[in-house]
Amino acid sequence: MRLLIVEDERRLARSLALGLGAEGYAVDVAHDGTEGLHRATEGGYDLIVLDIMLPGMNGYRVCAALRAAGDDTPILMLTAKEGEYDEAEGLDTGADDYLTKPFSYVVLRARVKALLRRRATGAPPVRELGALRLDTGARRVRLAGEEIPLTAKEYAVLEHLVLRAGQVVSKADILEHVWDFAYSGDPNIVEVYVSTLRRKLGAGLIRTVRGAGYLLERP
Repeated sequence: MRLLIVEDERRLARSLALGLGAEGYAVDVAHDGTEGLHRATEGGYDLIVLDIMLPGMNGYRVCAALRAAGDDTPILMLTAKEGEYDEAEGLDTGADDYLTKPFSYVVLRARVKALLRRRATGAPPVRELGALRLDTGARRVRLAGEEIPLTAKEYAVLEHLVLRAGQVVSKADILEHVWDFAYSGDPNIVEVYVSTLRRKLGAGLIRTVRGAGYLLERP
């Protein structure tokens, strides 16, 4: 899952990016409304955490512009303001949820997970592919009834493949959704994680399609 944080308080933005990144999300950060809107329209994000009080273009305008363009990406609005009017204004512009500063990271993480689950319209929180069982809510994996411990990044790679089961997923697509925009390391890191997943889950689960990517076949 790929998230965008639009927050001008750099310390807070960095803290949120580190926390959510440790959960296995790919996180990009923008520090003003104009950059945030550009990133949001170009990046293909699964969720946007959007501050209201931003330089250049405030969060209300960013949210309204995205909705006017037909972008239905879930938006969690953050603000130091308080009061029902501010919350109503944020929701009226098309935000999906609202969190007032200061807030607990645990609460923000729970809101993020809830919005991502809500976005998967009609999709069950538990995905089963043969003996493989993926609980997207609890972020747990079982194989033939046995729980398989995975790191956050291993889980994120597997989830991306499971959600696209039956499709060939390119290395670039996995990098885009599991690693963040600023990642400039070796793209072969994807092969390392796929190799680890094969070792933990069985060599035949993920098939390499030469020159195209990886395929997790439906049973």
